[in-house]
Amino acid sequence: MIASPPQTRDVLLIFAGWLVLWAILLLRPKGEQGPERRRDRTSIPGTVLQGVAFGIVWGIRRVTTEDLPAPDALDAAAIARTLGVAALLAVSLLLAHAAVRTLGKQWSITARVLESHRLVTEGPYRLVRHPIYTAMLGMLLATGLALSRWEALMVAIPLYALGTRIRIGAEERLLRESFGADFEAYARRVGAFVPRLSRS
Repeated sequence: MIASPPQTRDVLLIFAGWLVLWAILLLRPKGEQGPERRRDRTSIPGTVLQGVAFGIVWGIRRVTTEDLPAPDALDAAAIARTLGVAALLAVSLLLAHAAVRTLGKQWSITARVLESHRLVTEGPYRLVRHPIYTAMLGMLLATGLALSRWEALMVAIPLYALGTRIRIGAEERLLRESFGADFEAYARRVGAFVPRLSRS
């Protein structure tokens, strides 16, 4: 069975969502300058794996040939997919915006801690320790649902999760060294990038 081609409305939603995400990231406060306590470049392979995961869902598209039904056919499955994509995008973008705003100038692509950094535990950081990665997972799922084949999405998800684990490991080594018992207590309370159902 040939998968239905991407709906035009889903493609437009995805492009709009990514434009909003880039605006959130580009308009964030510029990163702080100052003496570093430490930088951990072991997060870079994780960033690469996350990038590969996004490359897969963007690059391996569902079939779009002229002999298939019109891509905007109003069937129930297509409408459900569009609603799912819209919901994932909305939640992901709200979470990314709140996380970037709460983190402020402490945000950095590579894992680092400056002398002036503090442990951020408010806003979306009350729900997960790495809400930007949670938001990016939502963007991955939305993009995959809108554009890609399910087989590609099933490969991309574990690659993204592995890359995220690598980045979290590098970042949290620095946080443990810098904030010690405060970070340990926070990590026991709050999940890494998926909210915990129980805080006991």
